[in-house]
Amino acid sequence: MPTNVKQMMEAANAAVPRVTPDQAREMIAKGNTLVVDVRDAAEVANSGKVAGAVHVSRGMLEFRADPESPAHDKAFDKAKTVIVYCASGGRSALSGKVLKDFGYANVFNLGAFKDWVDSGGAVDKV
Repeated sequence: MPTNVKQMMEAANAAVPRVTPDQAREMIAKGNTLVVDVRDAAEVANSGKVAGAVHVSRGMLEFRADPESPAHDKAFDKAKTVIVYCASGGRSALSGKVLKDFGYANVFNLGAFKDWVDSGGAVDKV
């Protein structure tokens, strides 16, 4: 069991594969994919989010992803491929690990929102 942030990050990165923006676009194009922005609301308001992404701040992820939670977001479906991202890839790695622990099988870390933007990825302004 991890006892510090470094160990948590190592475990998360080992469990959740990193994908490039091009790989993420391919997954999204295939359908049945949920893209989740785990940044804070102010970050999303400043920059927008990946087009079609659901915004769930890192602190609320467990409540939105758990079907037994009163705060469950119906967009979360264990049959979907899930792509998570944040500002640099750290929060999304941890988020992806939580989703894996919750039984989501196909979870990927897109990493940094900036990489998506720099690659020409579509953005929804909020």
